[in-house]
Amino acid sequence: MVKIVTDSVSDLPPQLAKELGIAVVPLYLHFGTESYRDNVDLTTEEFYDKLAKSRIFPATSAAGPGIWVEVFTRLATETSEILVVTAGSRLSASYESALQAKTMVKTDCRIEVVDSTSGIGGEMLLVLLASKLARKGANLEEVSNSVKKAAPGVHVLVSFDTLEYLRRGGRIGRAQALLGSLLRVNPLIGLKNGEVYPYGRARNRAQAMDFLVNFVKGFPRIDSIAVEDATTPDEREVLAQKLKQIVPEERIYQTKVSPAVGAHVGPHALGVSVLEAIE
Repeated sequence: MVKIVTDSVSDLPPQLAKELGIAVVPLYLHFGTESYRDNVDLTTEEFYDKLAKSRIFPATSAAGPGIWVEVFTRLATETSEILVVTAGSRLSASYESALQAKTMVKTDCRIEVVDSTSGIGGEMLLVLLASKLARKGANLEEVSNSVKKAAPGVHVLVSFDTLEYLRRGGRIGRAQALLGSLLRVNPLIGLKNGEVYPYGRARNRAQAMDFLVNFVKGFPRIDSIAVEDATTPDEREVLAQKLKQIVPEERIYQTKVSPAVGAHVGPHALGVSVLEAIE
């Protein structure tokens, strides 16, 4: 069976990854000279507690090729085919690192690396699609082609209470236009084709949630949805309940923002990702 590998930007819940046998390569989170493996040495809750107490703004980095080689080499003892789905190459160095590692693996195992062109829940939905197809018996080429075909149908929208973390982390892109006049306003940022873009602004959290729900309603054929929060699990649950009126509950996945993502989105981020159904 094809083994699936991803990076921690996908925000795939650790328990779900374990159940499905998906390998997750963690990014690194740095507070000065202190380094932590994303969602391994530091959970989202621990990260935000540390963020509140630290005077140092955290930085992130992708795992080096050597880490990917270790994962590939281990999995090569279990399978002859590995599919890697990484965060968008415009967002993270994971894609390039995994590609480099692929050339360094000294086994006969076939390895395919796919750029999700997305991140967080959007990337997660593609990973889950790959896992589903692999468990049904699809080969590496079939799984890879299906993920590539599905990738353009991934859409991500996140509500923030501040864009300062995106700005500091250098990931703000065209959403720079929303900076400057957002006191007491909740900006909404989209992610599409590996680029961050401004979606709109809401007067309060309730209106921001309405934006997220209406965003999902805009897609006529939905395969699955991911809902995630940084520090507001109650809001995430409310949003998930609202979305159950649009999509069956079994196709809605709830998760937490990982620390490496949290370093760029800050507290109170609430997001939804949609994977359109493939015809």
